Amino acid sequence: MKKTLLAQALCVAFLSTAIAAPVQAGEAELLQKIEKLAAELEAIKAELAANRQQTVAQKQEVLATSVAAAASVSSSPSASVSTQGSAAAPATVISSYGEIAYTRPRDAANQAQTDVGRAVLGISHRFNEKTKMVAEFEWEHAVTSADDQGEAAVEQIYVEHEFKNGLSAKAGLFLIPAGFINPSHEPTAYYGVQRNFVETAIIPTTWREAGFSVSGAHDNGLSWDAGITTGFDLTKWDAAGSDAKESPLGSIHQEGQFAKSHDLSLHAALNWRGVPGLLLGASVFSGKAGHATTDFVANDARVTLWDAHARYTPGNWDLSALYARGSISNTEALNLTLAGNPSPVPSSFYGWYLQGAYKVWSNTDYSLTPFIRYEQFNTAASYSAMPQGLAVAASEAEKVTTVGASFRIGEGVVLKADFQKFQRDSAMDRFNLGVGYSF
Repeated sequence: MKKTLLAQALCVAFLSTAIAAPVQAGEAELLQKIEKLAAELEAIKAELAANRQQTVAQKQEVLATSVAAAASVSSSPSASVSTQGSAAAPATVISSYGEIAYTRPRDAANQAQTDVGRAVLGISHRFNEKTKMVAEFEWEHAVTSADDQGEAAVEQIYVEHEFKNGLSAKAGLFLIPAGFINPSHEPTAYYGVQRNFVETAIIPTTWREAGFSVSGAHDNGLSWDAGITTGFDLTKWDAAGSDAKESPLGSIHQEGQFAKSHDLSLHAALNWRGVPGLLLGASVFSGKAGHATTDFVANDARVTLWDAHARYTPGNWDLSALYARGSISNTEALNLTLAGNPSPVPSSFYGWYLQGAYKVWSNTDYSLTPFIRYEQFNTAASYSAMPQGLAVAASEAEKVTTVGASFRIGEGVVLKADFQKFQRDSAMDRFNLGVGYSF
């Protein structure tokens, strides 16, 4: 169109010039110029027409290609995933994490061992932008059979729906929001080859319950969780074994396996991230653990666990602290039936730790972060009153110092090394090496 206007303008200008030219210009010469301009004008018109036709043809070709592609996708069996995936993030996502550890006691090298601690496969599927399903399946200690110590378990399986931005609810089997490690237990999320003792012996990991929960998050950095779920089963307590002494709640959690549900539990958690790098939080979980079991003398027993935690990450520093305390009430009658066993039911147990880490070196692909952690924990800090001669003395707190480093390869792989010093029983001092991944 611009070329047409330009040609017409030139023609008009030339004609004006020719008409105004001196009479001495010959008529024949003038006619020649007019004919030449007319020919050029026709050529320009033809070129514009050809360009328009080519443009239309290209648009038709693009449209035909799009229609064919859409028809091909809609006829494919996997069309639902592919179509949604091409428009935004994939609707179905596979995830995984795992870890392998080598442990060598300082004074008993013949007891050194290597263990595939856990391998976990996760799958989540987003039905739409507000509703999703999350599931994780775990294998522990490499081999699971009647003759081995391994375990296969459903670690999580729940459906979550977002009502509006910052408010959501979920139902199913999910992790209880307590402490740091239980909600984020991948090996790349914590320091040390093994998970710390407080968040293993006092807060059991990976602690999950079946039920319903609501979560909220606000612009001021405050987030919260509250819900009702299954709880612990005190009828599982084994006073003659060592599991109850190592982790009181870990020995009686139900993990969603035919979980007794006469008594349900309540939980709540509050976290605040209002300052960059700072996290302050707390949680509480409480519920009866007897489940109206026939001939069980502790149906009124109640388990309560709470924790307070803080983490600050200014620059290369990563500083954290956690305190957790649990109690099991109304166990006097039950402990009378357990008299003479090494592990009656404690009325209180607790643990805390301080941890500091500093990233001393990093580049695009690697980083090195040494750390030190000091922790105290006591799985039987007190017992309910017992008749004289039947009482069991409360345990002493174990104190452990762990020094080590994490060498990260990218964001998903970590190599770990540490040494753990046990103050109460130095025979447990040990060296650890580990490798873990998460994606």
